[in-house]
Amino acid sequence: MDATDPVEQHGSAPDVRTEIAQTRPFATRGEELVVAILRTADEARRFMVGILCDEDLTDQQYNVLRILRGAGPDGLPTLAVGERMIERTPGVTRLIDRLSGKGFVDRQRDESDRRRIVCRITDEGLAALERVQPRLDEAVAAFEAALPEDVLSEVGRSLDVTRQAFRIATPGPSDPRT
Repeated sequence: MDATDPVEQHGSAPDVRTEIAQTRPFATRGEELVVAILRTADEARRFMVGILCDEDLTDQQYNVLRILRGAGPDGLPTLAVGERMIERTPGVTRLIDRLSGKGFVDRQRDESDRRRIVCRITDEGLAALERVQPRLDEAVAAFEAALPEDVLSEVGRSLDVTRQAFRIATPGPSDPRT
């Protein structure tokens, strides 16, 4: 077997039960899928940590910087940043505090609504993203090369449908399942 051949790598990928050394079968296919997704999310997080470690950034801090870069010079209110995050967290203010402490984010009160704080990425924050980009590009290229073409073209859409299914099935505050 050629270790650089993506099809061979994919074909030999262990299933989630093997990876977590679970000896009993899952109760349902849905349960196995949820565990597989959580395990995959952990791998994706580790992937990003490896890329961001030289800049001393967490994946969430990186996400905030990308959001603010995309917002342009007008910036965004703190709540809007939180709504756009990949991993939603109640600690957006703390994340922005840490980024501000590193000189990567500037915060100012909104002149039209003094209750809102508008966040903007600084030149130092933009420079940090520029330093990360080559490592990210290289790692993403390696990730893409490790996936067979059919998986690469289908996985994104499958994940979109999966996220929607989670939204539909997630119990709300008044749901008796909570």
